[in-house]
Amino acid sequence: MNLFVIGDVHGCYHTFLELLQHWQPEQELLIQVGDLMDRGKFAPDTVELAMRLSARHPERTIFLKGNHEVGMTRHYGPQGPYPNWLLWGGRLTVGQYRQHPELLATHLPWLQQRPLFWESEFVFVSHAGLADTPNPLDEDNPDGILWRRGPLRNIGKLQVIGHTPTNGAADFDPIHHVLNIDTGAVYGQALTGVRIKANGDVLQVISVPTNPLDSDRV
Repeated sequence: MNLFVIGDVHGCYHTFLELLQHWQPEQELLIQVGDLMDRGKFAPDTVELAMRLSARHPERTIFLKGNHEVGMTRHYGPQGPYPNWLLWGGRLTVGQYRQHPELLATHLPWLQQRPLFWESEFVFVSHAGLADTPNPLDEDNPDGILWRRGPLRNIGKLQVIGHTPTNGAADFDPIHHVLNIDTGAVYGQALTGVRIKANGDVLQVISVPTNPLDSDRV
């Protein structure tokens, strides 16, 4: 089965809806690289949409965990509050959930349960990728799978990541065989999806310009 992998959404609900029009549920597995919330205007709506898609297409959707999911669940969890998260987008998300407090009871457990990665024989998808670092799956590792900035290691298959915004276009690193699809939707650039064959060949890159409803930076 082909893949349709979507980059960081960051509360850009209307842009996310537009990009989803290109997904073919009968033929493709939808994978989203995490960071559904923070910085954009519609975090609760975006998470609710992801949950509904997951419930409607349980065998065709994978929503991964990003560092912003970790920040949000820690803030509202037994270890909270988490002041650092408030500084990188969380304060806006908290304000949005104050308008819909009833959603937290279902959204938080779902976000907590998101997997860190998805992989096949030819493709590895995660939020920030695998580098040469000890304990790469440690959620607190600043060079780990949720936080890494910079070059990744070539793992012998295509790595598809988000986390580090590009200049608005998907960025391919041929040396390390990494495709970064965080094209800065929340910064007024674009939300990107990439259609990939089961063998790891990239078929199509689709970028939808950020909808002006979603970000003040458009």
